[in-house]
Amino acid sequence: MTTGFFTDERCFWHSGGNYALTMPVGGLVQPLAAGGLPESPETKRRLRNLVEVTGLIRDLRVQSADLASRADLERIHPARYLDTFKSASDAGGGELGERTPFGAGGYEIAALSAGLVKQALLSVLKGEMRNAYALSRPPGHHCEPEKPMGFCLLANIPVAIEAARAAGLARRFAVVDWDVHHGNGTETIYADDPDVLTISLHQEGNYPWDRGAVGAGGVANINIPLPPGTGHVTYLDAMDRIVRPALDAHKPDVILVASGFDASGVDPLARMLAGADTFGAMTAQMMTAAAELCDGRLVLAHEGGYSEAHVPFCGHAVLQTLSGSRIDASDPLAARIAAHQPRAAFAAFLDGEVTKIAQAYGFA
Repeated sequence: MTTGFFTDERCFWHSGGNYALTMPVGGLVQPLAAGGLPESPETKRRLRNLVEVTGLIRDLRVQSADLASRADLERIHPARYLDTFKSASDAGGGELGERTPFGAGGYEIAALSAGLVKQALLSVLKGEMRNAYALSRPPGHHCEPEKPMGFCLLANIPVAIEAARAAGLARRFAVVDWDVHHGNGTETIYADDPDVLTISLHQEGNYPWDRGAVGAGGVANINIPLPPGTGHVTYLDAMDRIVRPALDAHKPDVILVASGFDASGVDPLARMLAGADTFGAMTAQMMTAAAELCDGRLVLAHEGGYSEAHVPFCGHAVLQTLSGSRIDASDPLAARIAAHQPRAAFAAFLDGEVTKIAQAYGFA
């Protein structure tokens, strides 16, 4: 039994359009030298490169996957949306939603990204792998059935879940989203489904700005909005005191993680203080939960994270933990991030915030 690593070079060829950070180029907004959105291929490609250079790749089972089929996609997305997306893609690209540009062939690349997540989930559920990581790009957790947004064009994790359901491989699912932005797409899709628990840990008031409040969402949804400046201890505390009790109550057949690395202490689109050790520790927490609740079945799908320098080390820590490898890639920013962790007064405030959220959901 091994850890699967699902990746494909074609996902890195997705085009992010003519943006400067999140601003469309034009008027007084000058193009950037590198061009495009902060959702660039380099964060993911450099992660794969680091895994290869350290040798960790030898402890993983590396493979690609087929594109998610039209039938797979139509379980989540209406035909009219897929037709519009495909037509624009065939015509050279465009933009259908909020900050979701794509170039020629963007439809197929997005379907490949969803296909990587789908195959990772099916492989784990079939017992072919112990756990798996899908290096999916473009990401998916913001995409609603007919509303692409936040760099997300297809709902990768829901597409995978519905494929698993259609194959009769699982009935109850849990999605833990630690991307720093609220997982509005997954929440919306499963708002009325008691068999899919959706949990989002995110920076309060970031993106989407009007989503992610405590108590909002569906019948099996938990939102954990954390204040800017939240660091390592509070992330692990929230996982222990809110995420784990929710998983225990739900009793999933498999746990999926929307694995964004934009809570990194140097991410340009957030103000949190997670380090590579934070992501490794949260992965260990999820592995323990999966071992005790669903025979170890755990699948992670790559979402956001926009520091080209730091994301590779965060992802390496996750893959090292998943695989149980001894091959380490020491985080070069660990000391810097550790030096800025919350001091006593703010740490006490953060503890109180976690307590209030836990109480709101009946876990305290």
